Amino acid sequence: MYTFQDYKKGQPRWCPGCGDHFFLASLHKAMAETGVAPHEMAVISGIGCSSRLPYYVNTYAMQTIHGRAAAIATGAKVVNPNLTVFQVSGDGDGLAIGGNHFIHAMRRNIDLNIILLNNRIYGLTKGQYSPTSPRGFVSKSSPFGTVEDPFRPAELCFGARGHFFARAVANDAQGTQEILKEAVAHKGASVCEILQNCMIFNNGAFDALATKQLRSKNAIYVRHGEKLIFGENSEYGLMQEGFGLKVVEIGKNGVSIDDILTHDARCEDNTLQLKLAMMSLEDGFPIALGVIRDVAAPTYDEAVNQQIADVSAQKKYHNFEELLATNDTWEVK
Repeated sequence: MYTFQDYKKGQPRWCPGCGDHFFLASLHKAMAETGVAPHEMAVISGIGCSSRLPYYVNTYAMQTIHGRAAAIATGAKVVNPNLTVFQVSGDGDGLAIGGNHFIHAMRRNIDLNIILLNNRIYGLTKGQYSPTSPRGFVSKSSPFGTVEDPFRPAELCFGARGHFFARAVANDAQGTQEILKEAVAHKGASVCEILQNCMIFNNGAFDALATKQLRSKNAIYVRHGEKLIFGENSEYGLMQEGFGLKVVEIGKNGVSIDDILTHDARCEDNTLQLKLAMMSLEDGFPIALGVIRDVAAPTYDEAVNQQIADVSAQKKYHNFEELLATNDTWEVK
């Protein structure tokens, strides 16, 4: 039996109040609750504030180069099938220079636990806007506001045929631990988007979700098989309206709990899951937190290793010496 202390290492060096501190504590606890031994885990990152995380876990760990965490993590998983691999990336590291690796990890469905720490800013390089910064965002590299629309991680994941997507707020320990454990249990590429604050360069990015009370008003926790209800007193719910969703108040205008949609994270068709993931406060909807999509599918790493085993079984040779013996040989004296 392991405790979170078994997974801790070093002294974190992030700014006071950074969301990385909150996430790291939740990761240690989630690791312990999975029951996977520290020596059977690896944490691999790229470059950025969040990418310092491998130094603070007592597992196999590696900080790679900017944007290449998914490539290294893929190699680690394919040659070590029993290894539980976490890939930790920021929104810049994971979706800008690492965007190509991200979408192909989804497409191939490699059994990686991809953690996307999203603070909508480049923090380590001192405050440039990132691929997830909203249009009009003022930063050191966009002093008059950005003139481009951001990536929305859920949309990118679903578009690349992703089979698992979840979301949590960094300082929501219980919510973060829940999705991390579900991600590890899922066989295939899992993406956990962690909404977090950068105290220095983008303070208040997710103020609407910053406290438990605010989350009760502005978020909806989705759980497979449960009704899609939210509100301080669970007074609101989601119904389907045409091809979209609408917010209703339960008990008014003839709406009962039976009219409220039930969340199906395991539905192969991702239409409603994507709509949940894309909800925004600006459009009058709550932000969806929890496991939004969790669908089983063949994994790349298992398929590759099975293919190697099948081909090897059909060969007449199994090593270099046997290979040489399959052809004509000459002895020179």
